[in-house]
Amino acid sequence: MAIAEFARGGYNGTSTETIARGAGVSQPYLFRLFGDKSALYAKCVEQAFAETEAELRDAAAGHAGAAAIAAMGRRYRRLLADATSTRFQLQMYAGALGDERHRPIARELKAKLFRFITSIEGVDAAMATDFLATGMLLNVLAALGIDYSSDRQELPAALAAWAHGATRPVAGDRLPGASGHSTSG
Repeated sequence: MAIAEFARGGYNGTSTETIARGAGVSQPYLFRLFGDKSALYAKCVEQAFAETEAELRDAAAGHAGAAAIAAMGRRYRRLLADATSTRFQLQMYAGALGDERHRPIARELKAKLFRFITSIEGVDAAMATDFLATGMLLNVLAALGIDYSSDRQELPAALAAWAHGATRPVAGDRLPGASGHSTSG
């Protein structure tokens, strides 16, 4: 619930009252559980990274090198269909620009994700960097409603076609699954 609210309004635009109401608890109870809004947000950031890493670990299992990167890329494209998760991720990165409380948490979790990716047999720092950079590009494409479904090798040509006026790969003007409701439980 909290991730969905923070995804809609970001850290500064989300009230704990709204989160508590959506979760069916009182605001004082929410504070008893998390201490304050900052701690709740930090838990949401941790959860988002943990879920992404778990999905990527699962996808990479049994693969090495480029095959692991490709498997994780396919899984990440599927994860982008969850508009709430994608919005939260984008809000988190945008908010980190001026947020000294939460930036270190997100930075450490991003480093942990990088360490995981480079721990896969046959994946070096350059491959991990390319994977993460492509992931950020896919986040932006999803936010802009541009089709991100092309695989890594086809993506440059698909983007060039789109940028020069081809109708493909425009996907629409909303995030996939965007209905104002979370697509996850």
